[in-house]
Amino acid sequence: MAESTQQAQSSLSFTEGFLLGQLSVVILIGAFIKFFIFGDPPSPETTASTRALARQSRDNGHRSSFSINSSPSVTSRLDVRHSSSNVLRHPPRLTTPIILAKTYYNVDAHQPESLDWFNVLIAQTIAQFRTDAHQDEAILTSLTNLLNGPQKPDFLSSIKVTEISLGEDFPIFSNCRVDPVDDGSTEPDTARLQARMDVDLSDLITFGIETKIILNWPKPLTAVLPVALAVSIVRFSGTLSISFLPSASHPTPSAHPGSSPPPQQPLSTTPTSLAFSFLPDYRLDLNVRSLVGSRSRLQDIPKIAQMVENRLHAWIDERCVEPRVQQIPLPSLWPRKKNTRGPLNEDDDGLGVKASEAVRDIREEARKEVEEERKKGRENWEKEAVAEGLRWRSRAEGGGYEMPGAMPI
Repeated sequence: MAESTQQAQSSLSFTEGFLLGQLSVVILIGAFIKFFIFGDPPSPETTASTRALARQSRDNGHRSSFSINSSPSVTSRLDVRHSSSNVLRHPPRLTTPIILAKTYYNVDAHQPESLDWFNVLIAQTIAQFRTDAHQDEAILTSLTNLLNGPQKPDFLSSIKVTEISLGEDFPIFSNCRVDPVDDGSTEPDTARLQARMDVDLSDLITFGIETKIILNWPKPLTAVLPVALAVSIVRFSGTLSISFLPSASHPTPSAHPGSSPPPQQPLSTTPTSLAFSFLPDYRLDLNVRSLVGSRSRLQDIPKIAQMVENRLHAWIDERCVEPRVQQIPLPSLWPRKKNTRGPLNEDDDGLGVKASEAVRDIREEARKEVEEERKKGRENWEKEAVAEGLRWRSRAEGGGYEMPGAMPI
């Protein structure tokens, strides 16, 4: 009797434990689906403020150790090699206060500018870019090749671009002011100047793709999950910083690091570049639409939207958010004849025609001389080959073939 009672109690406790375990798993799965997948995302204002605080706290640690002018130029450390000629006069050193004084710009009292003319030029450039993209569909081909390149993961099938919208509005630049750059320079007179302006874009720039997630375990093509994703930029606002980085000379790296550098070490010059970046308090509002599944489809999953937004913000932060900058090398601004466009005057036209005719005559004469030399060389070679063939044939036949002009025996 006692044994049957113990067995009944043990079976009851096992059943209770099994049901409790199953209930716990169901509760965990339900909580995961509710709060992780279908949870409400935070408001855009809260997300923007949180990201701005995170960027400022992160950038404060890097700002002290990073600067685009942190390493002094080699030209200031090396001895200045004066030219042997005094024809080219060296102007006096231009410092930041002198430049501001000569341009009548007071950093503290000058009013911010509206940049209306700049907005018109930028709008014309963007409008032409959109027109060219719609004509030859080059942007569609380039993006398709880029997405299906070697960097594509193995668990994704071919990626197809389903939607591209370049927008209809244009960015508006305003409130431009010039400030000196605080890059840790010990000499305040040599500090660079930068232009800071507010930029605001309210548009709908969309990029949509579709692909399939392939599960290759435990065997290839175990499962296939269709995925469609569309990302739209709704608004972008922030502060843009633009400055010029002057050219600098650096020593050419030696082929043997351990060897001592030669006394006359050649210098490599980096060209003047345009540097731009955004302040950490920028705001980027996105609209992410997702569709997962083939039959039972899940639409607009909030967690996927958060993951996409975090990746895009991280991509921008790593490239063009202070203290990081993007540098664009500038070409030489010296006027050149080959870069001239437009109608020419009569004198230039006459000179150009005469010069082109002279060059054409010289090329024609050189071509004729080369052809004549080749023709003469070919005739001499043929004569020598015929004579050599006749000589060897006469020797083989034992005949007494005589070359033309030979002395009689």
